[in-house]
This record gives sequence, structure tokens and C-alpha cells, in this order.
Amino acid sequence: MRTPAVPRRTLVLGIVACVTVLACVIVLAVPYTRGGVQQAWCDLTGQGCAEAPGWPQERPGAKGKYVKLSPEEAATWGNYFALGDSYSSGDGAGEYHEGTTGKKGCWRSANAYPEGVAGSYDFAGELSFLACSGQRGNKLIESLESGDSQLSQVSPHTSLVTLGIGGNDLGFTTVFKTCLLRVPLLESRACVGQEKDIDKRMRHFESTFEDVITEVRDRAPDSRVLVLGYPRLFPEEPDGMYYTLTTADQEWINTTTERFNKQIADAVKTVDSGIREDREAGSVEFVDVYSTTKGHEVGAEEPWIRGVELRDITTGATIDRSSFHPTASGQQAVGARVRARIDEGPGRALYATRATYENADPDTLAAELD
Repeated sequence: MRTPAVPRRTLVLGIVACVTVLACVIVLAVPYTRGGVQQAWCDLTGQGCAEAPGWPQERPGAKGKYVKLSPEEAATWGNYFALGDSYSSGDGAGEYHEGTTGKKGCWRSANAYPEGVAGSYDFAGELSFLACSGQRGNKLIESLESGDSQLSQVSPHTSLVTLGIGGNDLGFTTVFKTCLLRVPLLESRACVGQEKDIDKRMRHFESTFEDVITEVRDRAPDSRVLVLGYPRLFPEEPDGMYYTLTTADQEWINTTTERFNKQIADAVKTVDSGIREDREAGSVEFVDVYSTTKGHEVGAEEPWIRGVELRDITTGATIDRSSFHPTASGQQAVGARVRARIDEGPGRALYATRATYENADPDTLAAELD
């Protein structure tokens, strides 16, 4: 039996009625203002969100408190501070700067990603390369009072901060030593058995990381702060032993790194959401470098991560500090991710305080690096 066709007029009236009901629901659900409806749409879809009050949006060239910048402008109008541990200093990448090597050296490399980033953009200021091998987040905080902290040198007219920190807080060096130099060599739980200790350190690092970011933001509130995770060390699917590391050991190390990266990324997202909600300048953004080593992990034909290097084997094997660190090629791959983030931005508008931005003249920028 053929279904009778619905008259066009009836169909149109039905659609209008549905739209009317939907509009009534929206009006009842949100304040009866254009802004209320717009905010509801923003909350629902993430689109069409209004800019924060006080930012210069009413008319072109308005001299408000803040100045809106492109992602690249927001990163390059001032000085650049590179903070962090050995993965940011370039330990393992060769060509170390004079005075940074030795037993207690920072091992800052000309091949480290901060050097490549600084050379890729026309910064109004200069690079202050402070990342240091062995640095821990808790030491960044504890050494503030003495003035020896990397954080204490960060200054107001800073447009970009890169930060890679946390591996030493988790004790990765000790973890690798336990995994590799276990006795007996076939003790299957020596590596994975450290998971409870790692989890405890990860929980403790949550507050440490929050303190570090707070200090950076206090000192350079208009800067883009790019926080880097850590690269994957072993193939996603290891095909055999690496020294004394079983495939299960390698997968556990990869998974632990991935979990730690997620913890950092989640913390970064929370901080940046607060910056936007509070209508503040600057940003805090996560740079995911976990997969930068794909196809070039430890044991690959062309590795971008240095394998294990043992020294002092006559008096007892010791794992060299540069083991499991990016090579020059690995640092270049990390740098490419950092530059991509600089170019793309955080997916939202970026602002700097107008007074700070306009006061970033060469003399001021140079004085803050002395």
C-alpha cells in the first residue's frame, strides 16, 4: 500500500514548530541574551567562543591592555629561555659548548633543539640556554633561594620558554641501571618490579611540576611556555633482547615513558585552560615528542637514540650518562616538533600585555640576559 505524500505546507509548518520548540528550550536553559546563547554554543561545540573582556577586539588598532599576536609573534617578540634536563641540554648529541663538560657539567650541545629553534626564527631577543644534564624539577625549586636555579634567571620580557623536566625526578638513570646490571642477569622482575616506586615518584612529581610552571609564569607571564615530553626509546614492538633487556622490559620502559608524558600533558592542559578562563596573557603548551624516534629507536639500523654505553668496566660496569639520549639527529627531530608547535600555536588566540610587549626594546632585552 502506498504511503500518502505529506503536503509541502504541512511539512514546512512541522519544521517551523520543531525549531520554535528548540529555541524555547535554549532560551529557558541559558540567559536571555545573545552572549548567553553564544556561550552555550561555545560550551557545546568549542566554536564561536567570545574573546576575553579587555582584549582589543572592539575595533582595529584599539589600545587595550592586551595585544593579540600570531603564534610566531607570540613566541619571538622577546627573549628565549631553554630550561630543563639532559634531553634539553643535548647530552649525547656531541659538539658541546666550552665549559659545559666534565663530571658535573651540563653538557650543552650545539646540536640540541634549543639551538636549532633559536636559529630558525628572528627573535627580538636572544637565547639563554640553561638546560643542564642531571637537572631535576625539585632542585629547580629548592635552589631558588640561592639564586642558582634556572628558574631564577627567567625574566619578564621573555616570549618563549621551552622546558623538558621530570626524568631525573623519576630516577630513570637508576631504573636503567637496575634493569641492565641486574644480578642474576636473568632476574625477570628486576626491571618491571620497579613500577610501584616509579608510580610513587610520578605522583610526587605532580606537585613539583605545578610549582615549576607557577614559577615560570610568575617570572614571564606573557611568554609561551612549551613543555616537552620524552621520546620512545625502544621499538613499539621489540623483536628481541637488547643487552639484558627482554622484550617485556623494553615494552615496560616505553609504556612508563608514555604514561609519564600523559601525566605532564594533562597537567599542561589544566594550566592553560586556567590561563584562558582567567583572561591572562601567554600560554602553557605540551609538545609531544614520543614518536619522533619512530624507526630510529635504540637498536635500529640508524638510531636517533644512543644505546647503552658502559664505562669503568675494570672496577665495575657503570652506565655512561649519555646512554639512552637523543643523538644529533634525534635532537633535530625533537626540534622539528617544537617548531611545528611554535608555528601552529595552541589552537586559541594568543595575547601579551601591551605594556610589556611594547617595552621589549633591544636594551631592555639585553639587560635581562646579563
